[in-house]
Amino acid sequence: MTTVGFIGSGNIGRTVARLAVAAGHQVVLSNSRGPETLADTVTELGPRASAATSGEAAAAGDIIVVAVPLKAFPNVPATPLAGKTVIDTCNYYPERDGQVPELDSKSLTESELLLRYIPDAKLVKAFNNIFFKHLESLARPAEAADRSYLPISGDSAPAKATATEFIDSIGYGVVDAGSLADSWRQEPGTPLYPYGSFSDEKGHPADEDAVRAALAAVTR
Repeated sequence: MTTVGFIGSGNIGRTVARLAVAAGHQVVLSNSRGPETLADTVTELGPRASAATSGEAAAAGDIIVVAVPLKAFPNVPATPLAGKTVIDTCNYYPERDGQVPELDSKSLTESELLLRYIPDAKLVKAFNNIFFKHLESLARPAEAADRSYLPISGDSAPAKATATEFIDSIGYGVVDAGSLADSWRQEPGTPLYPYGSFSDEKGHPADEDAVRAALAAVTR
């Protein structure tokens, strides 16, 4: 059994937590407003779920999922994440986050920016290219013919292996999309959103070939 700590418990964070609990993992949720504001979510998720501060969630997790806006990056607790596999689900939206020159010029990826704040973590980019409703509805067991795949990026092979095992356990296959420097290929505005439009709340499966084809189609 793995304990998954969540820094941020919005739509993607709660969805990953829901899938993790269904797969038998423990989850420790946190947000910027305090553990007491997550009482309803914890009740919904059941006895495998608890709420804590972000520092406590970071310390408790074997794997950590970060799902926060860019403005919250300075508040992600670095010390308890040292040496841990951290899954970065975040995206850069200038209209929400304000302009970040290094991201605008594409001299830096969003994941590389996050890594500046948690330099000793083993960062893996995942879950950022799929609508949260699709993420929930498209989860399938490993033997399912219509199983979907998700891209991941990262610089640590062991962290990628840990993330792959976790993602597999909650219902998805994985396609290795390269390093953190390559993670721009799965950022907003690229073809790597093959699961359907947001207006289709169920989405449609995307197998390994579809995700690899989408990766191959990405250009700058």
